[in-house]
Amino acid sequence: MSENDKEIKSKNEEVDLIVFFNLIGNAFNKLLNSIFSILKYIFSVIIYTLRFFISRWKIIAGIILVAAVIGYALEKTKPTAYQAEMLVEPYFNSKFQLVNNINYFNALIANGETLSLQKIFKIDKETVNAINGFSIEPGPETENDKLLQYEKFIAQLDSVRAQEYSFDDFINNRSEYAGKFFLIKAYASKANVFKDLEDGILTSFVNNYSNKAMKRRDDLINIQKENLEDQLQQVKDLQNIYINVIERESNNKEKSFKIGDISISGSDGQKTREYELLQEEQRIRNELKKLEEQKIEEDVVYEVISSFQEVGKISSHWKEKYSIIFPIASLVLLILFFMIRKIIVFTLKYEE
Repeated sequence: MSENDKEIKSKNEEVDLIVFFNLIGNAFNKLLNSIFSILKYIFSVIIYTLRFFISRWKIIAGIILVAAVIGYALEKTKPTAYQAEMLVEPYFNSKFQLVNNINYFNALIANGETLSLQKIFKIDKETVNAINGFSIEPGPETENDKLLQYEKFIAQLDSVRAQEYSFDDFINNRSEYAGKFFLIKAYASKANVFKDLEDGILTSFVNNYSNKAMKRRDDLINIQKENLEDQLQQVKDLQNIYINVIERESNNKEKSFKIGDISISGSDGQKTREYELLQEEQRIRNELKKLEEQKIEEDVVYEVISSFQEVGKISSHWKEKYSIIFPIASLVLLILFFMIRKIIVFTLKYEE
């Protein structure tokens, strides 16, 4: 290849590179111009929207006022709703049956199953018609309660896994129904019907699983008590033997005795053995006391911490504040309507 051919080829390559970079530059410029154009138009839409509201503020204020009046009228015409709360502590995993039954009650109310509700709550039709529904949520819980639950959970894991599982992991992953207490809320159109609903709700705790769990716990406690009482009797027998040994030693201090594997020789040994037996007796009695306390504290499937009030309080929720929701909703709709209108106009012109 001659020198002239090489020079021509080199110049052609340079021209191709220049053209290529020019194309890339033009593409970027068009992209940036499009972005700036869109941003400029969005800004102009906002300005035009503000101008629209400023120039037509009387009409907009009138629409908002009408919406507020309509919302207020709906609030006044809507029947007053009341609510009452009950705090309970379920035992033997009866909380799961409770949650299931609360959902079942709400389904019966939604489907208008008046007869079923009358049978469950043992109330008349008029009271049933006043019930609006029920809800259940975790009750109050302190950080100490959460920490105790975490420690109990960690005790069930192996040492390696326990080190990897933090307190925050436990709190974030546990069930919302992992706590001890539960808050049951009842809603009704009458203020004085809540006491009539208590018995029906409390029957929600009763189920075969919880009853079997309670009976199983009682049987285990009885077996443990029998074993501890046998141990206590053995300790008492040994104490009686030591008393006899002391009486014999009063006549012959040098004599030694052997009871099974226990060798007794001298007053110091007797005192030591007597003290050990007293400690063992106290330990066994403490264990028996704990078992009795456990049986007394959890002798039912549930415990009512606080029951429904005689007269419910007026139920107030932000979703029912129509005099506030309607004006805000009307203002938002006006803004969206004007912005969408401007965007449509811009899109049609942009395509042209």
